[in-house]
Amino acid sequence: MAQDYNKTINLPSTKFDMRAGLPKKEPEMLRDWQENHLYEELMKHNEGKPKYVLHDGPPYANGNIHMGTALNKIIKDIIVRYKNMTGFQAPYVPGYDTHGLPIELKAMKQLVGKGEISKLELRKVCHEFATEHIDIMGEQFQRLGVIGDFKDPYLTLKPEFEARQIEIFGEMAKKGYIYKGLKAVYWCPEDRTALAEAEIEYGEDECDSIYVRFNVTDDPNGILAKRGIPMEKAWFVIWTTTTWTLPANVAICLNPDYDYVFVKVGEDYLVMAEALVESTMQACKIDSYEIVGEPVRGSELELMQVQHPFLDRKSLVINGDHVTLESGTGCVHTAPGHGVEDFEVCTRNYPQIPVVVPVDDGGYLTAEAGPFSGLKVWDANKVILKHIQESGHLLGVQHMSHQYPHCWRCHSPIIFRATKQWFCSIDAFKEDVYKAIDQVQWFPGWGHDRMTGMVRDRSDWCISRQRTWGVPIPAFYCKKCGKYHITDETIKAVSDLFRKEGSDAWYKYEASEILPAGYTCECGGTEFEKDKDIMDVWFDSGSTHVAVLEERPELHWPADLYMEGGDQFRGWFQSSLLTSVATRGVAPYKNVLCHGWVVDGEGKQMHKSAGNGVEPSEIIKDYGADIVRLWVASSDYTVDVRISKEIVKQLSEAYRKIRNTARFILGNLNGFDPRTDLVADDQLTELDRWALDRLDQLNAVARDGYDSFDFHKVYHAVYNFCVVDMSNFYLDVVKDRLYISKVDAPARRAAQTAMFRILVDLTKIIAPILTFTSQEIWSFVPDFEGKQKYVVFEDMPKPGVYAQSAEFRAKWDRLIALRDDVKKVLEQARADKVIGASLEASVTLHCTGELAEFVRSIPQNELEDLLIVSQVKICEDDAGTKGEVEGLGVSVERVQGHKCERCWKYTSDVGSHPEHPTLCARCASVLED
Repeated sequence: MAQDYNKTINLPSTKFDMRAGLPKKEPEMLRDWQENHLYEELMKHNEGKPKYVLHDGPPYANGNIHMGTALNKIIKDIIVRYKNMTGFQAPYVPGYDTHGLPIELKAMKQLVGKGEISKLELRKVCHEFATEHIDIMGEQFQRLGVIGDFKDPYLTLKPEFEARQIEIFGEMAKKGYIYKGLKAVYWCPEDRTALAEAEIEYGEDECDSIYVRFNVTDDPNGILAKRGIPMEKAWFVIWTTTTWTLPANVAICLNPDYDYVFVKVGEDYLVMAEALVESTMQACKIDSYEIVGEPVRGSELELMQVQHPFLDRKSLVINGDHVTLESGTGCVHTAPGHGVEDFEVCTRNYPQIPVVVPVDDGGYLTAEAGPFSGLKVWDANKVILKHIQESGHLLGVQHMSHQYPHCWRCHSPIIFRATKQWFCSIDAFKEDVYKAIDQVQWFPGWGHDRMTGMVRDRSDWCISRQRTWGVPIPAFYCKKCGKYHITDETIKAVSDLFRKEGSDAWYKYEASEILPAGYTCECGGTEFEKDKDIMDVWFDSGSTHVAVLEERPELHWPADLYMEGGDQFRGWFQSSLLTSVATRGVAPYKNVLCHGWVVDGEGKQMHKSAGNGVEPSEIIKDYGADIVRLWVASSDYTVDVRISKEIVKQLSEAYRKIRNTARFILGNLNGFDPRTDLVADDQLTELDRWALDRLDQLNAVARDGYDSFDFHKVYHAVYNFCVVDMSNFYLDVVKDRLYISKVDAPARRAAQTAMFRILVDLTKIIAPILTFTSQEIWSFVPDFEGKQKYVVFEDMPKPGVYAQSAEFRAKWDRLIALRDDVKKVLEQARADKVIGASLEASVTLHCTGELAEFVRSIPQNELEDLLIVSQVKICEDDAGTKGEVEGLGVSVERVQGHKCERCWKYTSDVGSHPEHPTLCARCASVLED
């Protein structure tokens, strides 16, 4: 009667699922982590170890997370988990930016139709909106597998935070870095507030570029008289793309070192830079013109006067080095009320010039704009254009599209508007900022130069906003003399009050109730009023290094790492740096890491309207959070990161190969007890030692990748190890040993020992990235002495434990190359129907030279196992199919002998055992034992 030998084979067996089922499993694991206080216990486990503090940059608390937020939080979590596995206690305190305009605008929408609302009532609604989204976002971050103190995150609206922010403001004011002054700033007319540079984005804008002529009315240097040109016939030509700013024109600026000429067109003489005559004439479609007389320097034309084209106002001709020859006429329309450079050149060098601001905070022209009063600036463009055209002051016009600044919140075009604002003078301590930048390690390295450039191009930081939802500017004005007060006494009074009641108290109490009793101005005044502005939210987030790192005992200052998107070089990275250098003299961070934007599969920005958006919730629903995490780890996130359904599908395939490698090993560790079955190193075969050496190299690459934040290096190393080293080679070769040998045979135990060690280290390596999957694998890893319940409590493996010599590696590199050549010939033999499975093959290795000696040094049975064939012959000749290995030829024929029903090898000793006539001698011996 035929026997069923399949039951005698040690086939893999494990309850670890082939199908991941992550969307269902992950929430269950997450509940386990929360119920067992995984994060808190991890902190206790690592208590006493050196701290590594990654300080969380606060996301805005106003909605669901997106792929960019997911990228950010997952990178941070990978770092935190890795550091906790490498000898550190790495706490993670998530934070939220809870003040600012977007929240205030949404609150105001909720209050529409409810009549007059006090500032305190508005702030109450803002508070409720912000805190509602904190819980939502916290749950979404945790669903991504992010661990941290989500029970007690830091919030910029907490009283203790606001109190420390006031103290930072006070320290900077005491050093003279904070001042109030009139300057041209970015202004959003839609939101009616000043903006900082970090709140500006650029977008395409359609406009008319116009050439306008101003008639000369005064020639103090006699330039026109020398040339015999009547003043009524002389005109300066300016060029502008912001027609609405013409009512604010008070000057025309020339570069003192440029050559200017008089261009005769008909009876008129037009003044412009010599280098720009041709381009100006072409733009204005003027074919007939003549340059008369010799050029004159811009410095010689200084202090001439011209008549404003439609207002009863004279404009002064001035000089400025900011005038270039890149475009226009070289005669720059100057409106200090609406231009930064205009403001600077006028207020510094020409105090006689008034700063005219004929636009209100809503972007409407005022009475100072004359006939255009009441028009919105954008509507005024065409009306003013028509007027100057009809009055004869328009020389030419071109319609164009250009990059124009927009408000990053409402996405509307902004204007420049001179208003009284609170500023931080960066110039006052800029050299110290440069020194601090030099002390920071930047990842990538170009971050150093980018930050330096950002700071170099900035002289002042506008820190006041004309809104309600935020931390008030803690300044008091004397009603008698108007002087503002920011002193140690006032700052302490406000800080103490905010720590007790929060910043709502600013709107609850009168100035006399906040200030210390008996507080008096130098002028003798005793009555004060409070400042009406709030601080820029970048000042809020820029204060977290003090208000969080110094306030919370589990953290320390400075932070070991700041990590955010590349846009934060002009945002949080910079605001934190400025407040820290201003108050502490050094940077608030030792290292800075930045990531790029998330774009679609074609590299385009994702928009709902374009239908190319991918949400984290979609991927989690279909594939699980670990696939989102694998996407992060597989990407070079220092540049823009692509995401699409196709990319996610490819990653799910890569994930499956990593998972299947773990599953195969787990299946073959069935019944293996590390406490009793591990074999000594000297009992391992060379192949086992090779596998462990490859593991050792993986450990080295993984450590290096994690340490340098190059997670894609870790991902590729793990993937190649699983697919190339394990699945395609080692695990394939050892199947025979695992399946066919006696359960406790030394060779089988050797393979299991190697596989066990591989699985333990591999699971630890992927733990920071595949948080859920690694824990699932870990729960199936056979118990061993010292094993922790959660893999994140384990120590990351160190390289050097299983490393082999260079000679050993060279030998096995040669063997693997030989195997690759044989596999190609086997594939061809299979295609030619010479063989079916590789065990039907007899392979002849045709060797020349030293190679023959090398091949003969390998035992016959090991060569057969290595090549997974039934027979290997060695011939010292030059025959066979040539491949990559020098001196090697390979030929394949169908093997002689009979097939063993148990191991499927073809041998001549099948049937040599009378009780097992269909088995080879080896298999029969195993069954006898």
